[in-house]
Amino acid sequence: MRVLRGLHTISTNFPGCVATIGNFDGVHLGHQAILKSLKDVATLKGVPTLVMMFEPQPKEFFAPEAAPARLANMREKFQDLKEYGVDYVLCLPFNQNLRSMSAADFIQTILVDALKIQHLIVGDDFRFGCDRKGDYQLLQQAGAQSGFSVQDTPTLELDGERVSSTRVRSELACNNLSRVSRLLGRGYRMSGRVAYGRQLGRTIDTPTANIMIKRQKLPLNGVYAVRVLLDDQQADRGANEYFAVANVGIKPTISGTPEPSLEVHLFGFNGDLYYQHLTVEFLHKIRDEQKFDGLDALKDAIENDKRAAKQYFAALPNSFRSA
Repeated sequence: MRVLRGLHTISTNFPGCVATIGNFDGVHLGHQAILKSLKDVATLKGVPTLVMMFEPQPKEFFAPEAAPARLANMREKFQDLKEYGVDYVLCLPFNQNLRSMSAADFIQTILVDALKIQHLIVGDDFRFGCDRKGDYQLLQQAGAQSGFSVQDTPTLELDGERVSSTRVRSELACNNLSRVSRLLGRGYRMSGRVAYGRQLGRTIDTPTANIMIKRQKLPLNGVYAVRVLLDDQQADRGANEYFAVANVGIKPTISGTPEPSLEVHLFGFNGDLYYQHLTVEFLHKIRDEQKFDGLDALKDAIENDKRAAKQYFAALPNSFRSA
């Protein structure tokens, strides 16, 4: 998969494409259905698939403080899209120039001239262009004139409700991790590289890996029983996954700043994880984040968290352990 950052990175001999437009935050079952349709049409037409997205996301541009937490950072999103067979991701900077571009100019400049689009898949409620004046009907009219077809995406429902990134965030906020897994088709995960932290965990007999998650807002927080996936080349004794206990949040007892962080303590791991890339899958919430009166109280709470996590893992079926 190739990531194109801006229109200037698209070559003049670009072969055309079948495309879709959206945030694709979390790449849930609804997104996956779109990507399957994208791949099917592209195979028939003999052209590559392309996902167009904007950075920052429009809601973050217009009202950054009110914008929702992202389910995935950019690396995670790109990895998910790659796994579903996307050939190109076009990431356009959402700035004042793009915000003020008319719907007609968006179609001609980006879709027709730059991408040589042959087929576009969007929701029938899709809006674009200055003041969101462009809609599905306008795309159909433009397609008829410029030689590309437009397809809407039927709503995908689970348990009688629409599958959406908003719904995934809502279920995470309610600690419904099993339902989140059904919406995503997999467990909810965060990933990042391990960096040096304050190394406080070593002083209280619980060494942790401090994972750089590169997020300003978190879709969940607290202490969790998790599964950690390691890069294969960093696996200890041939294993590449470990059960662990994790804290995601702002560490109110010891942190001097509200910068979100993710720390994990791996059970049964002995080795150096610094600068390695880890993926953390959230399985079960143990408790909310709390501010404790000193390190002794924090240490006691962490020991309780470790016991609770081990009890959870001990009750898992063997089929899950080998998954």
